[in-house]
This record gives sequence, C-alpha cells and structure tokens, in this order.
Amino acid sequence: MRKLLNTLYVSSQGSYLHREGETVVVEREKQQVLQLPIHTIGSIVCFGNVLCSPFLLGFCAERDVSVSFLSEHGRFLASVRGPISGNVLLRRQQYRMADDERLTQEIASNVVSGKLANCRVVINRTIRDHASRINTDVLKKSSEKISRTIERIPRMHSTDEVRGLEGQAAAEYFSIFDHFIIDQKEDFTFAERSRRPPLDEVNALLSFMYTLLAHDVRSSLETVGLDPAVGFLHRDRPGRPGLALDIMEEFRPVIADRLVLSLINRKQIKKNGFTKAASGAVIMDDDTRKTVLTEYQNRKQDEVFHPYIEETIPIGLLFFVQANLMARYIRGDIDGYPPFFWR
Repeated sequence: MRKLLNTLYVSSQGSYLHREGETVVVEREKQQVLQLPIHTIGSIVCFGNVLCSPFLLGFCAERDVSVSFLSEHGRFLASVRGPISGNVLLRRQQYRMADDERLTQEIASNVVSGKLANCRVVINRTIRDHASRINTDVLKKSSEKISRTIERIPRMHSTDEVRGLEGQAAAEYFSIFDHFIIDQKEDFTFAERSRRPPLDEVNALLSFMYTLLAHDVRSSLETVGLDPAVGFLHRDRPGRPGLALDIMEEFRPVIADRLVLSLINRKQIKKNGFTKAASGAVIMDDDTRKTVLTEYQNRKQDEVFHPYIEETIPIGLLFFVQANLMARYIRGDIDGYPPFFWR
C-alpha cells in the first residue's frame, strides 16, 4: 500500500516554486515562505498565476511527484508527470475490456451502485442528525427512490441504460440537496446543479471539490499503472480522464458533498467569501479557497473502515485502494470490481 503523502496546494497568486537540493521551495515576492523535502510530497497542485522552474518539474518527474496546473477558480489545465508506471499488459487489458460491452456494463453497474448507495448515506445521515430541522418525509421518499433505482441496476441490458439510471438518481439527489443545508440558509441556497460556470456559492464549492477529488483519483490510477483516460461509465472524450471520473463517483457524496455541507453548516465559510463575475460565474476568494483546501487535507487524515479489505485506513488512501482493486480486477486476480460503500 502506498504511504499517504501530502499534496502541496499553492493558491497564492504570484508564487514561484523551485528546487533547492532535495527540497521544494515556495517563494512569494522574492521571499521564501515554505521549504519541504521532496519525499514528504505526493503531488503539487498550482492554482492560477503560479510558476514552477523547469528544474523543479524535472525533479518532480524523477521522484514520481505529479504537478498539476489549474485555473485560479479550479478548472484543470494541464499536468506534468514522469514516465507512465505499471505493466503495459495491464493497460492493454484495460483497453480490451473498455471495448467489451458486457464487461463495460458490469463495471459501470458496480460503480453506479456504489455511488447511489453512498448518496443514500448522505440522505439518511441528514435525517438522523437533523430530523427536527428538516422535512424528513421528502428526504425519506428520495432515499427510497434511490434504493429502488439500485435494485433496478442488475436488470439493465446495456451500459447506456445504466447511465440513464445514474442520471435519474443524480437528478433526484440534487433535487433535495438544499435540504442538507441546515445553517446559513439565507446565504447559501441550492436550486440545481450548474457547472460551467457555477452560478451560486454552493455550486462553486462543489465544482472546486470535484476538481480536487478528480486530481487525487487520477494520481492514484497512474500510480498503479492504469490509464486514467479510458473509463467504463464515462465514454472516451479527448482530454477527459474517464476512469478517474468513474472511480470518483463513489466518493462524490461522502467526501466532496459532505465536506461542502460541513463547511457551510459549521459556518467555516461565509457568503462574503464569494464574488460574481460579469459572466455570472460565482468565484471564491483566496481566503475561502484556502479554508476549503485546508479542510480537505484534514479530512483525508480521518480514518474510515473499508468493508472489502476489512481495514481501517485514512480517507486519503481510499483512492489508492480503489485504484489497486480496479487493477486487480483487470488483471483477473479478483472476480469483479468492488466499489467503496461508506458505512
């Protein structure tokens, strides 16, 4: 199992990263603000106007530390990585399986089952923890609808039908998402999912969290030698990490969504930490973004029980565990891909 290493997030505009010996140095306005040994870093994520020296990029590639560049608002732009690791036979088998409709449907069905089961966890925990402050009848009905959808998945005849069920269940889940917001109701409301651009504060937070999650899952897949671009639930599309999007579906509700809701309900972020651009996009300010990044890193240190491997592990290792399980299934070591079910 890969050791849990920290991700270095650099969001201060105008920062400059370079190599000094066996360390990564971060400077701002020609003043050193941080110096970390390379062996303590798993990956580096740069937001906006952040520069990296060519020597640092080469150093990171040699040490298997990925460097990703995102826009200031969290849209993925590019990444720099070293040579692809893993057995070429594993990737060739991945491509063959992605061209097999039966196997594609089987994997997609497992992924969707895991995602929808974890959506029900979010709903049912809200009912349990806040019954006196919410409309429990509405949430219970949605939980039951999603449960019935899960039961229908094995009866589908194609991957497209599975995708259709996932879309219906996602629409149901987001139709009640506003009920999960318990505090700061006047400042944070959710009407519908909007992505490009996010049109309200909650969507801005969700999109940002999903970007971070996709980065971590993509890194885990590359670590085990899989091609993150070739998925099963998500069709191939240039520039889209289909397999990373597949696996992160299981984690969206219980990691990304719950963290966003916690930040709002615990009043760790405020409405004045957001601005609206001329395009209508809602954008986080630097302080809000730093709060989200810090809490995400803290969240990854928490431990959770993994029912398949029957071990308690840090949340940050879940992505690597699932990537390894996918690789084991593709190699033929196990009979199917077991999604992560939150308990």
